[in-house]
Amino acid sequence: MLLKCDKTIPERKKHIVIKGENGCGGDSSGCEIACNVPTTPGDMTERGCTYAGCRGVVGGPVKDVIQMTHGPIGCAYYSWGYRPHLADSDFHMKYIFVSDIDESNIIFGGEKKLLQSIIEASKEFPEAKGVFVYNTCPTALIGDDGKYIAKAAQEKIGKPVVFFPCEGFRGVSQSQGHHVGNMTIFDTLVGSVEPEEDYAYSINIVGDYNIKNDEKTFEHLFEDMGVNIITRFTGNVSIDDLKIMHKAQLNVVHCQRSATYIADMMREKYNTPSINVTLWGISNMSNALRDVAKFFGLEKEAERIINTETAKIKPKIEYYKKRLEGKTVFIYQGAPRAWHWPDLMRELGMEVVVAATTFGHEDDYDKIFKKVKKGTLVIDNPNAMELEEIIETYKPDLFISGNKEKYLAYKLGTSFVNGHTYETGPYAGYSGMVNFARDIDRAINTPVWEMLREKAWPVKNNSNPEVV
Repeated sequence: MLLKCDKTIPERKKHIVIKGENGCGGDSSGCEIACNVPTTPGDMTERGCTYAGCRGVVGGPVKDVIQMTHGPIGCAYYSWGYRPHLADSDFHMKYIFVSDIDESNIIFGGEKKLLQSIIEASKEFPEAKGVFVYNTCPTALIGDDGKYIAKAAQEKIGKPVVFFPCEGFRGVSQSQGHHVGNMTIFDTLVGSVEPEEDYAYSINIVGDYNIKNDEKTFEHLFEDMGVNIITRFTGNVSIDDLKIMHKAQLNVVHCQRSATYIADMMREKYNTPSINVTLWGISNMSNALRDVAKFFGLEKEAERIINTETAKIKPKIEYYKKRLEGKTVFIYQGAPRAWHWPDLMRELGMEVVVAATTFGHEDDYDKIFKKVKKGTLVIDNPNAMELEEIIETYKPDLFISGNKEKYLAYKLGTSFVNGHTYETGPYAGYSGMVNFARDIDRAINTPVWEMLREKAWPVKNNSNPEVV
């Protein structure tokens, strides 16, 4: 399918598919979509870069390290406070560290400046337990040996200095940054300490970044079931926790785009099994508890918790479902939430009519096609013009996306919920599902939309709308 706005870039046709048409069967068979490839020239993509995926998603939430960008100030500022990775400390969100590469450094090199920056930051903040250094495009292009500098700095400050080769041009999107972050943390930190404690009934929560305190909605559920959480990868986590995550008996993988890599590497090296779960939504959260319980033989404990928690929220969910039933949704998220969240919409009586991701891979789209109904539009890496045309054509009752798309939705008179960093949150777990439903209800049923239709664009003589 080719949208009207894409007449000058017909290559976009491969990235847009309607389930049930042109070989894409209603049972999701034959649904092929181009994805995880370089952006077409002329397409004003909304993707982020490899640096954004590594610094902003994987490494950035680690709460007790100096987050140092080796590059110009613009790259560092872009990543500062971008996502609310809440933790016991706000150190990782409060400060911004950068080597501040300028024109003279581009000519003469920035290695000395990076070493000086690491040493000075460590002296200024002695409480930090290490330093994460993220490489950017300019410093990679001039050939700075950041890995060597990190090793030299580690000897000088006596703390771990981890270098991430995450220069922005390395991959086609921020997804490559997830891979770099996982691989680097695994190679430099995981297994570097061998504690003597007993880690029976222990798991790692892999691929949760504690957006708006998501972890507080489900951590206690696993713990009440009798399971100990060693490491959160990487929401509200200490660098010390990353060093011992290989001691867990099971990896519970939530985000299956940004964190499957480290689970796979741990399986290969430490024989650590993993299970894929979804921690958003009532049925998904229940299935996650059951799957973990089955691994440890704690099925009775899981059912007790599930029955208790679902009973608590049932009246509230039923209330919101009555107000939202029949509404349509356009979900545009990074990758997994576009296939995680159709289940949540159905639990609220809503239906997804358009689904899109910024950097999804083939397995993400396979799951999307299986979860959406026949006639649903699925689009890879949409640009602003495409988003506008889709919203005007499909007229969804709700658009779920990130901060960049918020005001486009409002200008088009469409209700909006920030699914990237949340409106209020948290959204995970049972209690988070209530928050999610509440924010959707507020967005769709706010009186402002009726006011706009009735007062902002009145129609006189049934023709020629006038703006007043």
